[in-house]
Amino acid sequence: MLDAHVRELLDLVGRWIHLIAGIMWIGNSMLFNWLDRNLVKPQDARTGYDGELWMVHSGGFYQVEKMQLEPSQMPQVLHWFKWQAYTTWISGFFLLIVVYYLGGGAYLVDPAVSSLTATQATAVGLGLLVVAWAVYDGIWRSPLSRYPKSTAALCYALVLGVAYALTHLLSGRAAYMHVGAMLGTLMAGNVFMVIMPSQRALIRETQSGQPQDVALAKRAKQRSIHNNYMTFPVLFVMVSNHFAGTYGHPLNWVILGVLILAGAGVRHILNIRFVFPAWKPALGATIAAAIGLLYVLTLPPSAPAGASVAGDRVPFAAAHAVIEQRCVACHSTHPTDPTFTSAPHGVTFDSPEQIQAMRDLIKTRAVVTTAMPLGNKTGMTAAERALLGRWIDEGAPLN
Repeated sequence: MLDAHVRELLDLVGRWIHLIAGIMWIGNSMLFNWLDRNLVKPQDARTGYDGELWMVHSGGFYQVEKMQLEPSQMPQVLHWFKWQAYTTWISGFFLLIVVYYLGGGAYLVDPAVSSLTATQATAVGLGLLVVAWAVYDGIWRSPLSRYPKSTAALCYALVLGVAYALTHLLSGRAAYMHVGAMLGTLMAGNVFMVIMPSQRALIRETQSGQPQDVALAKRAKQRSIHNNYMTFPVLFVMVSNHFAGTYGHPLNWVILGVLILAGAGVRHILNIRFVFPAWKPALGATIAAAIGLLYVLTLPPSAPAGASVAGDRVPFAAAHAVIEQRCVACHSTHPTDPTFTSAPHGVTFDSPEQIQAMRDLIKTRAVVTTAMPLGNKTGMTAAERALLGRWIDEGAPLN
């Protein structure tokens, strides 16, 4: 287990790099996807000429052409787009190690979910990345790839199955992150194992004077489109740790499935908008349906047993005792839990006024979703959660 101060510093640096690289990679993906759909091909265009477009940006005009090069025709300078993808995956894997695998299991396991140890959960996470790529790549190299819509539906069902399994093995937060890591691995694997080798082969053929193998270009483009559809779901997972109402909900795997489907659906409509006149109402309906479904799914579950039992009002002293015993080890100006050097998200419970000010957050995280304490490492009981809920419902009085 890493020193808490070192882990926090590594987390900061790794997350910053991951964010920058991810913006560059996803930005490139969306730009080239947009270019492909806006190319204008003249009626008298020569064979192998896919089209061109003009753009204006930053005070200048740009002309972009897409074509198949003639044998032995190769420009002196050829720009590649690969390091953004590799840096995003490497930094993401680095974060998995620092935050989840070297964090003593604080973010990785939850005794209320399964009895896996941190070591076993780490093995599950690492094994998933390897197996997921092997299954995905095998499916899309098989005859199933001739039926892209049906095969895409199959892959979505497999992702949903993985989400269900992980949310019953790892903590909710870790499960979401590992689904995102799995999708990110598929995206990076597409670049490293399919797109780049195909492009190298096309270059070798062109340099040697041979006709280009169209199948190579089609395979690379197929995987590039796959990556494009995975971008929005992966972006949600990158920020999901801020929303305990999703990963901490009893139906967290269903919620994740809806968000993945909604993200891919929105991406699809944006992709076809140039040939689909009704794309705006379709986009609005998709977003509205997703938000409505999420609202219903994320409604607070039934209150814990005893939360609404009538009786004497809960005094602050009783609620304070629970918070002192179960929460303050992390949420304090000077945490005593070895996992943290500072209070998570800056939330501290050092004074009665701070506790009262955070009553809504306490109810959401500790009473409704039970996402806190993290992995329930301090052993907060259902009765204690019910007591906190009653105190908050009574107005969170301090006397």
